[in-house]
Amino acid sequence: MDRKKLWEILRPYVMIFPAMAGIFLFVIYPVFYLMKLSLYKYNLLNKDKSKFIGLDNFKQILSREDFYGALGNTVVYTAGVVILTLVISLLIAVWLNKKTRFNAIVQAGIFTPHIISIVSVALVWMWLMEPSHGMLNYVLKLAGLPPSPWLQSSRTAMFSVILVSVWQNIGYYTLIIVAALQSIPPTIYEAAALDNAGKFKVFTKITLPLISPQLFFILIIMTIGSFKVFDTVKIMTGGGPNSATTTLVYYIYEFRTNSIGYASATGVVLMAIIAVLTFVYFKLLSKKVHYQ
Repeated sequence: MDRKKLWEILRPYVMIFPAMAGIFLFVIYPVFYLMKLSLYKYNLLNKDKSKFIGLDNFKQILSREDFYGALGNTVVYTAGVVILTLVISLLIAVWLNKKTRFNAIVQAGIFTPHIISIVSVALVWMWLMEPSHGMLNYVLKLAGLPPSPWLQSSRTAMFSVILVSVWQNIGYYTLIIVAALQSIPPTIYEAAALDNAGKFKVFTKITLPLISPQLFFILIIMTIGSFKVFDTVKIMTGGGPNSATTTLVYYIYEFRTNSIGYASATGVVLMAIIAVLTFVYFKLLSKKVHYQ
């Protein structure tokens, strides 16, 4: 076999090698190392004192109330962010569907929060939500409504964090849906108009099915991202007050030094939960996704 034919055979593998090496080093290897650590009582200061304890860390997880509290907070956060962001993004996208200069300016404006650092976003919202002199409570007072404690109360802290996350994400997902709406052939709507189909029927029977692949993608990505939320919680509430905003990733973070094995086991559980949720989504919703 001459060099030219050999190169033709090897070229695809050579081209994908850098990407595959990156995936192995930064995804596959860390996952297996995480699984290994979850089976040990790991001493961060002295590795020689680390010992294999099997599934004891997982048994401990299932017996601790604080884990279930963090899991419940994560589910509430995920449900709130996913539902609100998806619904609001869809409504705004329908409004911005027409290609006009005004809509282009609005799209650029609502996308801006997504590219701003979450640290900056969180600090600004913390100032807005300050109970005594924050802008939001000032607006509530002008409207004749009682002020809210926002981040200072366990009753409203989770809602406040959800509000910030929804505000930051709306622009990005709105643009995805706008692009999906504008890719629908106009002839389909013309045919529906000839049949005297109402706007609601056109939206539910034509528009939603045709953009269902994009909506399904957004649902998967947002669910995974919401289950892994950390930075917003860390900056705005530190998991408080009274652990009202402690999510699973922040829960893992709290055990990062004194119980690496337990934290790793919780990470494995989180990974399993996300995998199961993704499987359920594909099992239940993939048949309802219509590809053109």
